[in-house]
Amino acid sequence: MDAADTAALAAALTEEQQEIQQEIRHTLRDLLTERAGPRENREATATPEGYDTELWARLSGTLGLAGLALPEQYGGAGHGPAALALACEETGRALAPSPLLATAVLAAPLIAALGTPDQRAELLPRIADGSLTCALAVPGGSLTLALGLTGDNTAEDWSGGGRAGGIQARATDEAGDGAGDGGAGWRLYGEATQVLDGHSADLLLVAAHTGGFARSRTLLFLVRGRADGAPGLVRTRRSVLDPTRPQAVVELRDAEAELLGEEPADVLGALATTGRTAAVLLAAEAVGAAGSVLDRTIAHLGARERSGRSEGALLAVKGTLADLYVQVEAARSLTYSAAREPGSEGGPLALAQALEALRATAGECVRLDGDAGAFSGGEAQPFFQRAASDELLFGPARRLRARAAERTGLFGEVAA
Repeated sequence: MDAADTAALAAALTEEQQEIQQEIRHTLRDLLTERAGPRENREATATPEGYDTELWARLSGTLGLAGLALPEQYGGAGHGPAALALACEETGRALAPSPLLATAVLAAPLIAALGTPDQRAELLPRIADGSLTCALAVPGGSLTLALGLTGDNTAEDWSGGGRAGGIQARATDEAGDGAGDGGAGWRLYGEATQVLDGHSADLLLVAAHTGGFARSRTLLFLVRGRADGAPGLVRTRRSVLDPTRPQAVVELRDAEAELLGEEPADVLGALATTGRTAAVLLAAEAVGAAGSVLDRTIAHLGARERSGRSEGALLAVKGTLADLYVQVEAARSLTYSAAREPGSEGGPLALAQALEALRATAGECVRLDGDAGAFSGGEAQPFFQRAASDELLFGPARRLRARAAERTGLFGEVAA
């Protein structure tokens, strides 16, 4: 599938960038083959961090994955979403647990878009070199809505609005009414229940509601974690369907926070833009995972065919796998097409297609696990768990499509 990947990406990168990224692809695949196999992943997710810290240091420090899409002025490579999508496809192939999604895909773009010059200068270089990990915390289970993927994030009070279960921000005397200074002087209280990497992240970006009726608004705040804990901050790792996507419950009990950026700021617009780009990168991960399962199954069936065993059963399986191959390749094509237009509605549509492809491919291969024997010891199961988990966090696919159709006016009054 490397040839198909190269063709899909060719229009998105210059010749020099293609050479650089193909080198990264091969280096990354070799490293993940060595350090992110099924056994290594199980061991990594059992650690307090939920990932292999040494592997993360090599991914971010040596290969520069964390800063791949960040501007060069902040220590990044400045390659943009298309190059990061290529890397995400490789991490998806291995189901490698790492802070890449929470830190580089969700948090870094928000800091770059909304942070003050001082905040960007302090935080982005540390993200780029892998020394700072971040997590985006939104109230309840509203991550997909906060990112504008399955609904209009300006139409609902998902951040709180005075309702139970939200997160409220209160300005202290030092912050006055909270408008403009961007410094410390805020207190947060409330709870976020599905925070990716929230138990281990060095820095939390917390979406909270503030202001009375006249100035009701959603803002983003920085809450700095410490190894020995921080006053008013309680983080509890959750049991989750997909251990390679660790989540935490984050409780804020009058926790000290710093406003990200300055008011006025288009926080909801920045969240929606980040969501559309994140959808592309999530789609790339799902395509990589689906491709990995499919490749291994096809290779094993080829070996079974050459041995002359179970030929009748293999013929029936081949037809199913051919259909799955078409589905995965369609998702790959949509993903890299969307990567060439960051911020477009192509991202959510690609994510919908990729999630369905991963679910179908993983589900079929779980069924074939004992029959075709492509995997051993239930190794197909984690791919199915990733498919189900990502649909719960960022989908479902039908709602991703419906929201994209609504935004583009694809079905006119019907979608609206």
